[in-house]
Amino acid sequence: MSGLDIQNISLDLDGNKILENVSVSVREGEVVGLIGPNGAGKSCLLKSILGLLDIKSGKISIDDQNIDDLDLKERAMKMAYAAQGAPVYWPLTAETIVGLGRVPHLNPWQKLTKNDKIAIDYAMERTDCADLSDRLVTTLSGGERARVLLARVLATGAKYILADEPVAALDPSHQLQVMNILSSLSKSGHGVLVVLHDLGHALRYCDRLILLNDAKVIGQDVPEKILSDQNLKNIFGISASRWAENGHSLLSPLNVLDET
Repeated sequence: MSGLDIQNISLDLDGNKILENVSVSVREGEVVGLIGPNGAGKSCLLKSILGLLDIKSGKISIDDQNIDDLDLKERAMKMAYAAQGAPVYWPLTAETIVGLGRVPHLNPWQKLTKNDKIAIDYAMERTDCADLSDRLVTTLSGGERARVLLARVLATGAKYILADEPVAALDPSHQLQVMNILSSLSKSGHGVLVVLHDLGHALRYCDRLILLNDAKVIGQDVPEKILSDQNLKNIFGISASRWAENGHSLLSPLNVLDET
């Protein structure tokens, strides 16, 4: 079956066990949320999938191809990565930043083609940042920069999008905007794997959730089952308020539970 499949991978860093026999999958057309407390291994899992960290054991495949059989260029055309924070220091235009997403499709020193420019324009339209095209990215707000970086990811044409806390440090309106974009991308056929700390967003926007704790997968299922009161208590040490509005199931952390 086509998809992004991670089978029983383990990862050690500096003698510490970071991931232990972790198996997850992402299919086209779904948003899969990766949740868990700090230090659970979420970001390291993304980096392991991308080949940025060398796994100790296990197998990673993309559309039935072993990732080890793909060179870096092929991987970059199949998976796109939105890194946590992703600061931009150079005063480049937003369009230039988005254009970097086309690098995997180019030979060294090759100029952008007509098809590349079409892909860039499409990506900026889809992420609602076409009006920022000529702005220096260093002058953009956090929300504007987040949309531009998502456009760069989309411009690669990659089927699978891996995003590490894409709404961190954004104000509420921009958080919703970014999550709406990711949801829209999944509906157009992309598979999205996203690290989230906001459990409300995880419940509302994800088709499935993967719960990590102490380097292991505790569970993976639909959000309503993973975000059970028992899991919130045992893994996060909290209780939550729940309600529904406009067809959405919503959740907000309510209290820190006494550990004694």
